[in-house]
Order: sequence, then C-alpha cells, then structure tokens
Amino acid sequence: MLRVAKKYTLSAVDYTYIIFGSFLTAVSFQVFLLPNNIVSGGVSGLSIAAKSMFGWDPALFQYALNIPLLVLCFILLGKEAGYKTILGSLLLPFFLSFIGHWGPITREPLLAALYGGGLTGLGIGIVYRAKSSTGGTSVIVQILYQHLHFQLGFSTIVVDGLVILVALLVFDVETVMFSLISLFIVSRTIDLVQLGFNRNKNVFIISDNPEDIRQEILHTMERGVTNLGIRGGYGNTDKDMLMAVIQEREFTLLKEAVLKADANAFVVAMPASEVLGRGFSLHKYFPANETEWTDTE
Repeated sequence: MLRVAKKYTLSAVDYTYIIFGSFLTAVSFQVFLLPNNIVSGGVSGLSIAAKSMFGWDPALFQYALNIPLLVLCFILLGKEAGYKTILGSLLLPFFLSFIGHWGPITREPLLAALYGGGLTGLGIGIVYRAKSSTGGTSVIVQILYQHLHFQLGFSTIVVDGLVILVALLVFDVETVMFSLISLFIVSRTIDLVQLGFNRNKNVFIISDNPEDIRQEILHTMERGVTNLGIRGGYGNTDKDMLMAVIQEREFTLLKEAVLKADANAFVVAMPASEVLGRGFSLHKYFPANETEWTDTE
C-alpha cells in the first residue's frame, strides 16, 4: 500500500483539501475535545493529557512530538511518504496556535464526543482524500506495518490503545468511556468521507430464465449487467449467473424486476463499499444516435 501511495503526487486541489481538513480538525480539537478532555487517540489526544497533567500548551506539545516523528518518517518510510505527511502534521498545531483562545461550544461530554468525533473524522477524512495524512501516531502505524509487518488494523489498535491507556492514568474511567465513543465516531466518519454516502449493492442472480432478467435490468433499470458462466451443484448443469451493481435504493425495484421475469430466481445481495465507473462515479453515457438500449453481436 505504501509503495502504491508513493507513486501519486499532490495537486493544487490536494493541498486545498489538506489545509481545509487540518483546519476542521483543529477547530474540533479546540471547541469540543480539549475542553472536555476527550482523548480520541493520536498525538492530539496525548496533548490533551499533557495539558491536564502539566499545563503544557497543546500546539507546542504537538510540534514537539510531530517533528521527531516526521524525521523518522523520512528515514524509515522514505522521502515521498515524508513529503506527503509533513504538511498535514504541521498544519494542525499551526492552526491551534491561532485559535487557542476559542472557547468550548459545549461542556456536555457526550455531545463533545459525538460532534467532536464527527468533525474530527470529517477533517481527517478530507486530508486522506488528498493522499496525505495528519502525521503523528499514523507514522508509527506505518512504520510497524512496513518494517515489522504488523497488520495495519492491529498496529492502529496497539497505538491508539496506548494513547487510551495514558488517558486512563490521567482521567477518570467515565471520561475515557466518552473518549472511546469519540474514537469510534472518528473512524466511522473517516470511512464515510473515503467511501462516500451513496450505498451500493452487488447483486448476483441465478435463474433458469436469465435473458428476461437481463433485459429488465438493462431496459427498466438502465443498469449494466454481466453474464458469469457457472455450473449448478445439484444438477451439474451449465448456467448463467447475472451480476449487477445498483444503488441501495434501487434494490426493491430490482427484486420486482427479477420476480416479474422468474419467481424462482435465486438472488444474493451484498454491500459494495466503493464503485467506480459510468452510472456511479462517472455520468451514464448514451450514444447520441441511439434512443434506447440496443444489443450488439
């Protein structure tokens, strides 16, 4: 994964995403997380614990940790990874130094955990969409993955778990429980930003009458469909299985179309987390000289 990421350079739009995402993350930290001691992982979470224990300025603390981690990133992960990390990791404390006087929006820990987690996840997700990161403990996660061959999920759990352990030593258990809620909201929001809000389904259809179903999907739903050759286990006979990717809201229409063509059809539907192509990430294309779907040899 790291080798693939290195091949991509940052554009002007990417830099805009990094700046805007880092600013949102800083605002969330200042008005939600810091005033309520919500430690949602990472260097920013450690800075909250340091603020509570020693009164250290969060922006300076984050600079103090992020700069050595950036050096490690350049040494152990390479210059390309370092260049993609340096902007996001330094912008967060930079913005905090300017908005450090902003007061909290709420003193209710649950509201702070929910809204702070959502806004933080939105900001970090926007930075990730620019093929960059906010640095900090994510650098440690990448180092564990690259050099010790730990799985990314396991590495993240270990690193964030250590941050939560520090929070347990500083704050009461109830505060840490709110922090765990925030950490969950952060991760889910990042997923939503990365994968989008449109939910899709990948549908497989096995029928003795696949042609009528294929025509229904093509003409009625205006969705593409793929024929997959299979062999039935019961009768050991060759069949065609249809595969179609549709938006979740279209699933009821698809079921009606399938039942209309073959009431005995076997249908399996599963989530499709991200779909690229015409009709989804690209506009549908209908040839200018055609007014309806046509089949070609």
